[in-house]
Amino acid sequence: MTEAPGTDAGTDAGTDAAAVTSARGRWSAWRVVWWFGFVSLAADMVYEGARSVYGPLLASLGASAVVVGLVTGAGEAMALVLRLVFGPLADRTGRYWGLTILGYGLTAVCVPLLAVTPFVGGAGLVLAAVLILLERSGKAVRSPSKSALLAHVASAVGRGRGFGVHKALDQVGAFAGPLLVAAVIGASGVIWPSMAVLAVPGVAAMLLLAVIRSRVPDPAVYDEEHVGAASKSATAEAASTQPHATETTAVQPDSSTGGLRGWFADAVGAGLPREFFGYALAAGLTTGGLVTFGIIGYHLSVKGLVAVAAVPLVYAGAMAVEALAALGVGLVYDRRGGSVLHLVPVLVALVPALALTGRLWVALVGVAVWGLATGVQDSTVKALVAEVVAAPRRATAYGVFAGVQGAFAIVGGLVAGWLYDRSLAALIVVVAVSQLVALVLLIRTVHSLRHQP
Repeated sequence: MTEAPGTDAGTDAGTDAAAVTSARGRWSAWRVVWWFGFVSLAADMVYEGARSVYGPLLASLGASAVVVGLVTGAGEAMALVLRLVFGPLADRTGRYWGLTILGYGLTAVCVPLLAVTPFVGGAGLVLAAVLILLERSGKAVRSPSKSALLAHVASAVGRGRGFGVHKALDQVGAFAGPLLVAAVIGASGVIWPSMAVLAVPGVAAMLLLAVIRSRVPDPAVYDEEHVGAASKSATAEAASTQPHATETTAVQPDSSTGGLRGWFADAVGAGLPREFFGYALAAGLTTGGLVTFGIIGYHLSVKGLVAVAAVPLVYAGAMAVEALAALGVGLVYDRRGGSVLHLVPVLVALVPALALTGRLWVALVGVAVWGLATGVQDSTVKALVAEVVAAPRRATAYGVFAGVQGAFAIVGGLVAGWLYDRSLAALIVVVAVSQLVALVLLIRTVHSLRHQP
């Protein structure tokens, strides 16, 4: 936590100890993890519900397939790559809570506003595109800060379990949102009312977040690393020389290097451990190799395996599998360590061979494998980042990590779409080779961590 100038070491240690006692006396670490999960549940209802109909919504406003692909593809890239900006911003300013709230607020506001796009004439398509990009940017704004806050709390319950429970609740919302949207569209016969209805879980997410912020202003008090550091007078004395901050922060902001050069250094991960970059590359390969659900849904519909109206239900089923995967693999992670992540490249390599076949039952198995791989990628993969990178640089690390994933996602999506139209066998081979490289990198990273002193 940031201290005012002149605070002595004994007072700082006593203050931190008191903060630990006070925070833990009011809310347990598990309670905080669950409440963060409920925030994500409500927020996922909003943006996953909307994402399930972005294509039809844009098409109804006059968009071509190229425009739909451009807007949705750019949105997904922004959701990842912009974390390169907002991860370092969080660590350098210490405004983890502020960025988390801003990011969720963008989602809660932009999605319901999509309901007005059919009523503004020719500007509707442009407005919808802007709102979709802003909504996706909101995820980039909040994710590094939220992950850094959650990493502190999860350390008290096991980071694998903490991130796993959070992701499972997150996926409950991802499952419920598309179902809610489908029900509203079925009842009304048009898309726009479903966007308006999503304002309800959006408001719920913001209210829950406000309660957590008021009851647990500094989640770092749950982190054993933070508690241990608070007892060392030297660390406390160094902290007392930092300027007073306007917001209670989860970790000490790193502002050792200022200006544009320092910002660029943070954005490219300067000073992060070597193991982090090997791990980020492996995660990038698995992210880029995982065929998107957009391609899978396209395949299911154009091949006549399922009706177009049933594609969102298949997506909801994948979200359910993803939730169970996040929870189960999180528990295994805490018992077996990072070696459980060796499963990810294997799952990613299986997806195109199964999901893009001509038999419905095989394709549905492939969708389930896709959900399993996505669940591990979006939850337990993040837990290992917290093991590799120390607390003061975690938001930066999460931002760089997501940036690498985003860059590979763009390339992977383009390659997969191009190969799908030309040779399914070539697509399967290219994905398999990329995942073999990812597996080697993962094995090296986990082995290195096990042998650290």
